[in-house]
Amino acid sequence: MKSSFPTLLIERPGTPASPWLKGAWLALILITASLLCALVMGGAAGVTQGGWDAVWKFRGVFWRGWLLTILISFLSLLLSTLIGGIVALARRSRILPLRSAALLYVEVIRGTPLLAQILFLFYVVANGIGLQDRLVAGILILSLFSGAYLSEMIRAGIESVPASQLESARAIGLTTLQTYRFVITPQALRQILPPLAGQFASLIKDSSLLSIIGIGEFTLAAQQVNSATYRTLESYLPLAIGYLALTLPISLLSKMLEKRLRYEA
Repeated sequence: MKSSFPTLLIERPGTPASPWLKGAWLALILITASLLCALVMGGAAGVTQGGWDAVWKFRGVFWRGWLLTILISFLSLLLSTLIGGIVALARRSRILPLRSAALLYVEVIRGTPLLAQILFLFYVVANGIGLQDRLVAGILILSLFSGAYLSEMIRAGIESVPASQLESARAIGLTTLQTYRFVITPQALRQILPPLAGQFASLIKDSSLLSIIGIGEFTLAAQQVNSATYRTLESYLPLAIGYLALTLPISLLSKMLEKRLRYEA
């Protein structure tokens, strides 16, 4: 009788591991990592003694910053998805000026760092047009940045639909709008949902850079607490945990979508 021990460690080809086994290994690794973190924190107890009490007094600052990060991320997700869809269609347009403008937008945004974009768009463009609301400006900047990446994902999903299906749609008399609605969109969504979820997680982390223009989101809250308490570790550890609480569910959802929506070869 063969031992089942190797099957607990190695996944055999054609025989995927059961969900409970994957969950058990994940839980074991999580517990081990938690114990290691506890040991490290215990060794640093002399350094952090009394620090958590000082930081705990500013829990309201953390909470308000975390909620504002959620608001910024949610609104930016919606707006960047809209921008990405419009730019993706513009990239496929037969109108050359429109297609060239969309290409220039994508290349400029993707080719420059977000930090430089935030500083330029807020202190130069926003001030030039009289937009003084930092929160609105931050959401627009973040949406423009993420929209460039989303547009390429959406465009790739559209172009992944076989040309034969588009020809068949035209052959049966479907209009362009009907072709996008009934033929292209369902198949493109199946391809782009997993990378879209990954981009959404990146957008949440990118929102931390908005602290440089004074938006009181989660990162700025941690900086303010650190300045008030001079407790760097205790100020920034909740920051890491807070972002992980937002991005981890999206990352897990992305992996689940990638598995469920994958085309069979």
